Amino acid sequence: MPHVRKGDQVVVTAGAYKGKRGQVLKVVGDRVIIEKVAMIKRHTRPTQKNPQGGIVDKEGSVHISNVALYDEKTSRGTRTKIVADGDKKVRVGVKSGTKFPTAGM
Repeated sequence: MPHVRKGDQVVVTAGAYKGKRGQVLKVVGDRVIIEKVAMIKRHTRPTQKNPQGGIVDKEGSVHISNVALYDEKTSRGTRTKIVADGDKKVRVGVKSGTKFPTAGM
């Protein structure tokens, strides 16, 4: 089970995009697509949807091990653990104790 989910605010902890922050748009296997991080250029041919075609900027993917949840309390990335809070499970920052919402658990 991935430690980050769609809609989470994350910070990149390693690699070429280290220090960049953004919202997770999609989790694809062991990679995540983060808004405005790892931008790549794609050459697209003209279609009915895009009659002009040309070069399009879009988000690439970053390996999930290179991102951490962004903790606004400490203004840094944090590791998390899953703790039972009554009948719900929540993600909690290991050092700060910040609770992160966990949809679908």
